[in-house]
Amino acid sequence: MSEKKENTSAKEAKKKKISSPTSSFKVVVREIVKDKVALTAFIVIVLVLLFTFGGSLFLNAEKVTETNIIDAYYGWGMNGHIFGTDDGGRDILNLLMMGGRNSILIGLGVTAVCEIVGLLVGLVSGYYGGNVDAVIMRIVDFIQVLPAMPIEIVLVSVIPNYNPLSLVGIISLFGWTGTSRYFRAFVLSQRGRDYVLASKTSGSSDFKIMFREVLPNITSMIIIDVVLQIASNIGIETTLSFIGYGLPSTVPSLGTLIGFANDPVNVVSRPWLWLPATVMLLAISLSVNYVGRAFQRAADARQREN
Repeated sequence: MSEKKENTSAKEAKKKKISSPTSSFKVVVREIVKDKVALTAFIVIVLVLLFTFGGSLFLNAEKVTETNIIDAYYGWGMNGHIFGTDDGGRDILNLLMMGGRNSILIGLGVTAVCEIVGLLVGLVSGYYGGNVDAVIMRIVDFIQVLPAMPIEIVLVSVIPNYNPLSLVGIISLFGWTGTSRYFRAFVLSQRGRDYVLASKTSGSSDFKIMFREVLPNITSMIIIDVVLQIASNIGIETTLSFIGYGLPSTVPSLGTLIGFANDPVNVVSRPWLWLPATVMLLAISLSVNYVGRAFQRAADARQREN
């Protein structure tokens, strides 16, 4: 009898193990591997990060931006310059490494600030609802109707001792509003759930319910939004640098390299000045979006399994 009971319990344990929900990491890996496009996009992201962050470790920022008019406008592969040189004789390959790294760091910085602020505002607004939600959303509405780009350009022009951290703050001033609305929608759908009502009945504080009960249930949405916002914020920084109001002129950026395309002569006769940066920006944007879609599918699959 004891042996039969042990066998029965062992079989039940196996069934539970098999039927237990797959871990979030395994679901993400499965979705990326299953989708060849997403897998290729993930590999591209890794290669870009290795190229920009790994390559820039061996570069001296001052030497990269040092001008040498004698070496100006070398073409592809001329005089040892694989991607040629710009109007100041600076090596395009080195500028691409440093510029890509700077643009990605700005995108990551803006995303971190916007996600933290947007998440806090969305949690409070969605959890309390009512008048609190109405007041917060009207403030968000007001900020969203403001012309973000012109205001950012003015702030860049008037702020003294302007630096990359200043740019992160300026872009973040307007970037958190969409994130707060995104999270508010999910929190509103959670605030009436049984686990939230049970926590309120048991006397748990609002702070504890928001951060220990509601927040873990929207973690997958946070990850998806972070991934997609990184590409968007890199694009914003690149746009500002492209028109001359992004990173300082002494700091390389993908936007400043693409800005060479403003001159028709460069577009036709000197494609090495702007084409590599353009290709890198497109590769980053498309790859991040494809990986973000894989995360979305993984979140949906995880929810179905649960």
